Amino acid sequence: MFERQDFLPGSVAVVTGAGSGIGAAVAAGLVSRGVAVALLDRDAAALAASVAACGGGRTLALTVDVADPDAVRTAFAAAADRLGPVRHAVAAAGILRPAPLTEIDPADFCASWQVNVGGVLHLLQESARTLPPGGSVVVVTSNAAVVPRTSMATYAATKAAAAALTRVAGLELAAVGVRCNMVAPGTTATPMLQALWTDPDAARAQALAGEPEKHRLGIPLGRIADPEDIADTVLYLLSQQARHITMQQLVVDGGASL
Repeated sequence: MFERQDFLPGSVAVVTGAGSGIGAAVAAGLVSRGVAVALLDRDAAALAASVAACGGGRTLALTVDVADPDAVRTAFAAAADRLGPVRHAVAAAGILRPAPLTEIDPADFCASWQVNVGGVLHLLQESARTLPPGGSVVVVTSNAAVVPRTSMATYAATKAAAAALTRVAGLELAAVGVRCNMVAPGTTATPMLQALWTDPDAARAQALAGEPEKHRLGIPLGRIADPEDIADTVLYLLSQQARHITMQQLVVDGGASL
């Protein structure tokens, strides 16, 4: 068999939600593979830390709210101007505001749709406008989009919508040779999740063992994912190793969705 590089020399990627968690891990992984990366996040301080964690390589930190389509468009243009033509894009920005159905705050519901769905839409639109044949997009969804749990109606709905949106985008962009895939994490040790833990030890134990009253089935592999576990799957789907895969969703949750 012939050998091919995972990422072409001079490749440029845009990664949203790159200030922390999975997005930061994806950015660092891309840089380590020689890809120039535009890191997008609305938290400037977090972006600076992520750039430092990339440990060299060509990076561009852009403070962007993905809910703003004009800001995303400007960021893609800045990435192309400063780093070169964008070939890869990753939508990792997201918010999680759990609540029982009758207690969902309309403001939280709207904000979740603006970021978790609108942010994906804006990245996909710019990818459709700018990525060349052979380009690739990965959207980070969630296993909540596959298996419902109590108090997760808003998050599950937005992630399911993002998955449907990505599949349609993949169908349309296949005609020009651009691939669109998804990675659906389960419980992952990110700042977004850990901010919800009032008792970290108890929360970890519950995630591993499951909570039947919440229809949460536990994690058969017996470990909570690190952001790098999810990032490695994202990198695979972005790379030429996955050049014939599109419109797919890989669930990376240690078996939690059974």
